[in-house]
Amino acid sequence: MHIDAKVVKSLRERTGAGMMDCKKALQEAGGDEEKAINALREKGLSQAAKRAGRTTKNGMVDSYIHLGGKVGVLVEVNCETDFVARNEEFQEFVHDICLQVAATNPAYLRREDVPESEIEKEREIIRAQALNEGKPEKVIDNIVSGRIEKFYKENCLMEQAFVKDEEVTIGELLTNLIAKIGENIVISRYCRFEVGEGQESDETSCCCGS
Repeated sequence: MHIDAKVVKSLRERTGAGMMDCKKALQEAGGDEEKAINALREKGLSQAAKRAGRTTKNGMVDSYIHLGGKVGVLVEVNCETDFVARNEEFQEFVHDICLQVAATNPAYLRREDVPESEIEKEREIIRAQALNEGKPEKVIDNIVSGRIEKFYKENCLMEQAFVKDEEVTIGELLTNLIAKIGENIVISRYCRFEVGEGQESDETSCCCGS
């Protein structure tokens, strides 16, 4: 099946996958771009899962200063080899994570890092709000579940929408990069500093991963 080069280019821009992978996915999907996107995402998840256990002792630390020196971010992202650490796309990804942290100030790296006590507290608050809004008891559990998912998406870096493309989460962005580069890549930790924070309370965002 002939696939127009413009469609292949469009798919590459939307997914970040290689040209040949995009062309193959389109051919297998009969030219349907949305089906091809799903196929590429499934492939990326599969490849990322296979590489998840690999040791990541290389990588880089990047920094970003924003708003005339009012906000600063440090991020460490690890990979398997020094060769990938010097890869332009890898370095661009690390810098994009710096921009993400500066813009969204995530409290946690991933949902597993959120203490259960905090989630229980959120559940109680949401349930009380729903009752005060007059919501029927039978739908409150669904409301609580939905708002807890929203909490994760707002507060956990890996689940946030990418500031440069809100159709993609940071987790998906990472998975796509792993599939493309062929190495395990891990966002290990980050710190965000803002002038004036911590004067009355400890609000500096520092998160570690594994």
